[in-house]
Amino acid sequence: MEDSKHDDVGENKAFVGVDEVEDKPCNFMIIGNISLEKLKNLITGMIRLDKSKSLMLPRSPAFVQFGLWVLGITSMMVLLWIFVFRVAKLEETISPSALQFEPSPYFPPPRVYKNEGYLMISTNGGLNQMRAGICDMVAIARFLNVTLVVPELDKASFWHDNSQFKDIWDVDYFIKSLADEVRIIKQLPPRLRKNVQRYGLYSKTLVSWSNMSYYYNKVFPRFEKYEVVHFTKTDTRLSNNLPVEVQKLRCRVNYEALRFTPAIEKVGKKIIEILREKGPFLVLHLRYEMDMLAFSGCTEGCNAKEVQELTRMRYGVPWWKEKEIDPKSKREAGLCPLTPEETALALRAFDINPNIQIYIAAGDIYSGERRLAGLKAFYPNLVKKETLLTPSDLEPFQNHSNRKAALDYFVSLDSNIFMPTYEGNMAKVIEGHRRFLGYKMTISLDTLVLISLIDQYKNGTLSWNEFSQTVKAVHANRMGSPSQRLQFPGKPKQEDYFYANPQECLPPVVVTTNKGKQMKEKEQ
Repeated sequence: MEDSKHDDVGENKAFVGVDEVEDKPCNFMIIGNISLEKLKNLITGMIRLDKSKSLMLPRSPAFVQFGLWVLGITSMMVLLWIFVFRVAKLEETISPSALQFEPSPYFPPPRVYKNEGYLMISTNGGLNQMRAGICDMVAIARFLNVTLVVPELDKASFWHDNSQFKDIWDVDYFIKSLADEVRIIKQLPPRLRKNVQRYGLYSKTLVSWSNMSYYYNKVFPRFEKYEVVHFTKTDTRLSNNLPVEVQKLRCRVNYEALRFTPAIEKVGKKIIEILREKGPFLVLHLRYEMDMLAFSGCTEGCNAKEVQELTRMRYGVPWWKEKEIDPKSKREAGLCPLTPEETALALRAFDINPNIQIYIAAGDIYSGERRLAGLKAFYPNLVKKETLLTPSDLEPFQNHSNRKAALDYFVSLDSNIFMPTYEGNMAKVIEGHRRFLGYKMTISLDTLVLISLIDQYKNGTLSWNEFSQTVKAVHANRMGSPSQRLQFPGKPKQEDYFYANPQECLPPVVVTTNKGKQMKEKEQ
């Protein structure tokens, strides 16, 4: 065989006799800092007994053989010492980080079940509305025993973001991490794709706030008939209060399976690192973008030109159903986002350090620096992703509002304090996620009471101390701490949103009794 051929040594030359070694000239070789020649002299000197001529022994063949044996043993010891020395040096040159390896994520074995059909979904709304909808759809697919096709994101909404699921979340991780609950595929099998192209796709709009009985009795028969069913909307299609196994799966999808792409996480971690270098930071979800004001009809602090501009936008978006809006009555009902000036008053009332970094998690603030001036006068350390990142960092996020929202979501989870100025989807979903992470401080504003207090302070009815003390007292139990989710059967819009307080999934709370003993509550 080719591999067994050598240039100079044949099979009968594998072992070399002692006489051959002595007759052949020895090549000079260096071991460490000791040459073989010096090593031979050293060993010979060790066994040379020349203290007295009378004690000299004749060089018998046995004596020579013994000397060679000693030489061989000593050479092996020196070589071993050199090997150990080299390994020690190698460990010094290799950094510890180079020796660390990322463990592969554990993925559960697939769940074996009889597949009853295929579910395709088109999500709707902004990033966090779609996020909650995806969690609901996974739960529905699992308990109907159907296969879920990776969700299609909303590309037709106001923001016109063409990002796909794989651009926001790690799609392979999403599929593999839920394999023991539901089968998820990236596209329909070829046979079904041909059928859809030939015969069309059956689409269904679901009833909002439905329980599982609705899906078992009204929706499941559609899979039996059509095999492939398409849900046209996903927002709030499950009720807030369902069996615990459904709730836990919704949480698992939300807090474990929906992991942002490595590209988004990398930039998000960079923002957090920059902020952490200067100390603690507060994330302010300041909902004062143009589309938010136009949609809500809230115009507090806007001039006449701005009011007209916002009104034109509202009438220009056909799927915004409410057109005629009274801004004053809506604000007094607590249904408007805080203005930057009102936000500054709230932060001061909570005794938030004026030197704290405030990361604004939002789009472009309407009227820009002019409206931010009132907030910046009291909290000068305002930053946003556009001021912290380089143009090259931001380039993949340009014209992609959902990817930007994902960055804000990622940073919001890590902040010391999170405060939204409007109770929208992002505010609710992040509040619940921060509860899941250990009840991290989230200031959930009671805007109905807060606006009344602000107006009383402005007109002189309340002093600053009275205003501040009352604001803190009203919000004492609205800081992200454990609480029971309020339930109003038959009135889902009035009760607490599941994703804001997923109490079935939250860690148990340790409370201390008067006697100093600790005890755990079963559930919040």
